[in-house]
Amino acid sequence: MTNQVIVVGAGPVGLALAIELHLAGITPVVLERLAEPAPQRKSRGVGPLAFEALERRGLGPALEACQPERKEEKKRDHGSAKNHFAWIHKIDPDLQEEPARTGRLIWQPDLERILADHVAKLGIAVRREHAVTALTQDADGVSVTVDTPDGEQVLTAEYLVGCDGGRSTIRRMAGFDFPGTAPLMTARQAQVQLADPDRLPPSGRLAGGMLIHGPGVLGTFDFLEGPDVPRGEITAEELEASVRRVADVDVTITEVSDALRFTDNARQATTYRLGRVLLAGDAAHVHSPNGGQGLNLGIPDAVNLGWKLAATVNGTAPDGLLDSYTEERHPAGSAVLDNTRAQSALMRPGPHTDALRDIVSELMDIKEVNQYFGRLLGGLSTRYGFSYLKPDDHPLIGCYCPELTFGDSSLSQLTTAGRPLLIAPAGDPAIAATTAWHDRVDVHEVERINHDQLTALLIRPDGVIAWARGPEDAPDVALLHTALTSWFGPAR
Repeated sequence: MTNQVIVVGAGPVGLALAIELHLAGITPVVLERLAEPAPQRKSRGVGPLAFEALERRGLGPALEACQPERKEEKKRDHGSAKNHFAWIHKIDPDLQEEPARTGRLIWQPDLERILADHVAKLGIAVRREHAVTALTQDADGVSVTVDTPDGEQVLTAEYLVGCDGGRSTIRRMAGFDFPGTAPLMTARQAQVQLADPDRLPPSGRLAGGMLIHGPGVLGTFDFLEGPDVPRGEITAEELEASVRRVADVDVTITEVSDALRFTDNARQATTYRLGRVLLAGDAAHVHSPNGGQGLNLGIPDAVNLGWKLAATVNGTAPDGLLDSYTEERHPAGSAVLDNTRAQSALMRPGPHTDALRDIVSELMDIKEVNQYFGRLLGGLSTRYGFSYLKPDDHPLIGCYCPELTFGDSSLSQLTTAGRPLLIAPAGDPAIAATTAWHDRVDVHEVERINHDQLTALLIRPDGVIAWARGPEDAPDVALLHTALTSWFGPAR
């Protein structure tokens, strides 16, 4: 094969996957149809799981640098510093069970720039103006026809991953089923200049949907438009008509730029793998952007897949490892589709929805309910049902590990290489029990872990806890060996 892995799409998910593959010893090639990164602000930030994944690859400081300005913008545009469910802004970060586990605000073009700079430093090839026009696969690999500035080329690889967005060409060409639900609303957002901004009512839920605006920014969630949604470039006239339906006012828009149109169409591939073709990010699932969950779903897709695909290509993967990608990530995607559908239902115009919103709003004043919504939107309730788990095993096995500290070091400082990691006190039985995997698993001895529920743990490259022991637990070498074998192969 000419290539080990081809990644189609150089958005955040494709770039994150390329980084993970590189760390695991695979040299990917990234194909992108666009000549330059898209300037539209498709996403305002990343959730806690996505931030932790990026922080553990050394990108945390670059994301942190965007925070002060982005926080003020969000508060201005949304009218609240709190997070929302269906635009009920009551999710209080300070009330959450793990308040330190939060996302970071960063516009998608800035995130793509940070990731692209990192990819370039690693020497990963990103070939722009390369559009895939045909795809075939067999038992040995994948072949794609690519339209390039130098003419048509045929590239081959052992595996190919479609990270090419909600209208994925790879998903269609490879024949993935993509069932789901039709949209209830159409959303539009743009940078605008208004001749009469004072005519706009305050941001919020109105008779025809939702209106969001601030200096130079306008967005609508339009439930009254009907099925014939325009395609192509968004015009000032289209935005004016949407404002009229949503807010029942006429405004004059004199300038439009960086405009986006999207719906709450919710669909998900029935599997994320067909043979040697896989999907990640929006190529695998599309949904409403409400709650800002897209990148918090897509980047963990990439980080979950990267090490598993690399082990498969390198011939070191235990049986079934690559199939565990769909097994783990499909339910996570399905959960996001469900909660975004619920948000759309809570945003529809009408007195019945008004009554339901009042009840949900009152429930969110209850601390435990507030925490429930925080976990839901942040993905922090995700726990993978590993086959070797028993009901009385440690409750954090299968969960995403929070940031941990041990003396002068932290988890994010130990994970930049993207390798599995055993953390335990010096002389702990777990260290000796891991000896036969030391070629594949890094070991870090600590005096203690600053977490009430953990005295030792094994972490997969994607940050998921594969095995753990608490302060009251007896050493369980058998379970540790099972976890090591399940994810990293037999002892050698």
